[in-house]
Amino acid sequence: MELVLALAIGVLAASGVWLLLRPRTFQVIMGLSLLSYAVNIFIFAMGRLRSGAPPVLIPGVEDPAAYSDPVPQALVLTAIVISFALTALFLVVILAARGLTGSDHVDGREPGA
Repeated sequence: MELVLALAIGVLAASGVWLLLRPRTFQVIMGLSLLSYAVNIFIFAMGRLRSGAPPVLIPGVEDPAAYSDPVPQALVLTAIVISFALTALFLVVILAARGLTGSDHVDGREPGA
């Protein structure tokens, strides 16, 4: 299972970086989204989530390994909100740049023109 998770994170990150380096703006947005998905899955994987574990400490039980850690969940939730806001801002900037330049290329120039 760890191999499948590592491969999924690697494929998402590699696809995201590859799309970030493309000349079209929509591909850049998709690459940014894929890269943020890869980071979110990585944070979840590093959090060692446990199913069925209580989320808070119970008095009298001193073993912290018996509880699930809420920090990775809070970090991923925050990252999802930030990536949504960043994508919305990026879309507005790209639409404004397309209106000014008439091109959807990252540098604003069509190849061969």
